Amino acid sequence: MILGPLVLVTAGLVVVAAQRVPSTPSSVGSSALELVGEAGAPDISPAGSTAATSPPTVPPVPTVPASTAPPTLPAPATVALAPDDGKAAAERTLVEAFVVSDDDLQPKSIVASGTGLFVAQNMMYRHNVSVFDRTGTKIASIADDVDLAAFGVEGGGQAQGSPVEAAFTPDGRFVYVSNYKMFGDGWNPVADDDCDRGDWDDSYVYKIDTTTFEIVDVIATGAVPKYLAVSPDGSRLVVSNWCGFDVSIIDTTTDTELARVDVGRHPRGVAIPRDSEVAYVTVMGEAKIVVIGLDSFTVLREVPDAGTTPRHIALSPDDRYLYVSNHRMNSVRKIDLQAGQEVGIASTGTETRSLVLSDDGTALYVVNYRDGTMSKVRTSDMEILQTLPTGVNPVGITYDAATRQVWVANYAGTLRVFTDS
Repeated sequence: MILGPLVLVTAGLVVVAAQRVPSTPSSVGSSALELVGEAGAPDISPAGSTAATSPPTVPPVPTVPASTAPPTLPAPATVALAPDDGKAAAERTLVEAFVVSDDDLQPKSIVASGTGLFVAQNMMYRHNVSVFDRTGTKIASIADDVDLAAFGVEGGGQAQGSPVEAAFTPDGRFVYVSNYKMFGDGWNPVADDDCDRGDWDDSYVYKIDTTTFEIVDVIATGAVPKYLAVSPDGSRLVVSNWCGFDVSIIDTTTDTELARVDVGRHPRGVAIPRDSEVAYVTVMGEAKIVVIGLDSFTVLREVPDAGTTPRHIALSPDDRYLYVSNHRMNSVRKIDLQAGQEVGIASTGTETRSLVLSDDGTALYVVNYRDGTMSKVRTSDMEILQTLPTGVNPVGITYDAATRQVWVANYAGTLRVFTDS
């Protein structure tokens, strides 16, 4: 759907075409590692001010069952898919399509299903997962309230999560959502981004059915789970536990944790090659990337030239190259896994965060948190092709191959959508 200069109001959702959002970066101090804004409170202070590092005050969330999706919300819209233009992604040009603004949004991440759904995880600031279709229309808002006892958790009771990242199954039928912390009676959610190894509360991953938008299972993980990925064969879910200093490996057939693999301080990014035999995991606090066997549950080796604060990673379609966002180096590097060395680097902007590849692997899209921008990089030579304003504090990004849409999650509360045309 191509939007002109219109304002659409649908079920409380406002979609604004080609709206410009100020991208002036905020001024803020940093902790010893990265980390202000990495998963704590978003920095949305005016330029020249000092941003608070504690989470904003959030009004109480009604205890509505998480499995209930509002019955009046529309079904996903059918939109025209992008025709074959004979071009590689690196030959196209990004243009703004629309901006999504909604009271439920304060997104830490945005993830596309590949089947027309987009889920935004809104942490403890909004306590929900927001679901949109390709037009930006909201389909559902899934509260993170759960009755753990109803899912067979011994001693469990009513609790809230804090959705941070998501991963779809290969067929798009289910989506797994990590919860940074759990809240409620018996929970002590004190771990944060500066955590040392300690006796922190474990957390849970929710499994959501994308046909009913119900939470259908909860899966125990380590402390402060962040990024997660489903293996291409659909058999494994891999979750990085930031304060647990380990990685959970989960059997998706039974939705049970098989093992936790110790990897070191603050693991985050996860990428799994097509053979589904190993997982690459960034260990942000120790400047390394490890390779974990998904059947042996052991660290097999390290990837060379990881750089400092490696945050997010993505594999090329042929699994030969690994692309790494180095948060404090303000850059993205390309590592040749066959040669075992870095073969390219792009200095994209201040505090690189999440990145995503085009379906053909010729273009890389990365968000620059402090600059309020997204960079499009040609992967063959790591040349920056475009840098575009996104809004305040872009932190998540995803790509929908069927429409060539690039969705950016701005921590300050919007989703900005581009088309690569």
